[in-house]
Amino acid sequence: MGVTETDNSAVGEQPPSGSAPAGSPTAKSKDSAKKRAPAATGSTKAAKPPKTVTAANSAEPVTAAKPSKPPKPARAANPESRLAMVRRARRINRELAEVYPYAHPELDFRNPFELLVATVLSAQTTDLRVNQTTPALFAAYPTPEDMAAAVPEELEQIIRPTGFFRAKARSLLGLSAALRDSFGGEVPGRIEDLVTLPGVGRKTANVVLGNAFGVPGITVDTHFGRLVRRWKLTEQEDPEKVEAEICAIFPKSEWTMLSHRTVFHGRRICHSRKPACGACPIAPLCPSYGEGETDPEKAKLLLKYEMGGYPGQRLSPPADYPGRPAPPLGAGA
Repeated sequence: MGVTETDNSAVGEQPPSGSAPAGSPTAKSKDSAKKRAPAATGSTKAAKPPKTVTAANSAEPVTAAKPSKPPKPARAANPESRLAMVRRARRINRELAEVYPYAHPELDFRNPFELLVATVLSAQTTDLRVNQTTPALFAAYPTPEDMAAAVPEELEQIIRPTGFFRAKARSLLGLSAALRDSFGGEVPGRIEDLVTLPGVGRKTANVVLGNAFGVPGITVDTHFGRLVRRWKLTEQEDPEKVEAEICAIFPKSEWTMLSHRTVFHGRRICHSRKPACGACPIAPLCPSYGEGETDPEKAKLLLKYEMGGYPGQRLSPPADYPGRPAPPLGAGA
């Protein structure tokens, strides 16, 4: 679909070579001086700036308040332990929850069948293009029974803007017929049943289960896989192996929203070819900081959707979405 804490143990400092041994007159003199020195006033730790968003439907970019230039994460001298990685990963998720409290599936849908169809159509295209196509599709074929009886050529013509329309039409006809014949015209709520439908794999099944049935699941699309590898949470490339390793890091209750937050971040800031590192609110937690543009002002120019002041992907976004809705097909941005 186009449907996410650095706690390494500190290393104790060793006394520099040539320092006075404990108990020597020199050492005692230094200790006395330390005792006489007045206590420093004020905290030296900067307060964490609040993350804020603009009002709904504002044309202004949505930003997370942060220092003018994110610090480059320290490179650990030793490999990160499993415990430290898990803590860092969970902190990343908490930080993204503050940046994207409105994260959601970016496909428009009103019921499980519409979400299932939209997710199948989203392969090899954008959620925006799918959202611009499905209003006419569901007006013509609102139920599995209607879509199963569709004339293939007419169905192909409607979904043509999403690309690969012949293959997708075959999948839609097949899954609609299977829903009609094997599941009483209803989308099943188990992954074992969903993956038996034509054109439906684990990714699509997890999208439907997580967002239409409330069943937690990790959705490993291209954005999710890219980011968890950049964060060094996994080295796996196979989506099912990525899913298994990430599921082991986070509580099950976080799986669905972690997926949304990670995908949101990948689409808006952590791009594939040129991530906006200088505008990234989790830069201090990212071991790949520096792969993209680190200058804050230049990085801001790379932000997309509501973060850059542009329309989102949904024509009918949730009420708490702070950006502008996407335009209908043919209306332009």
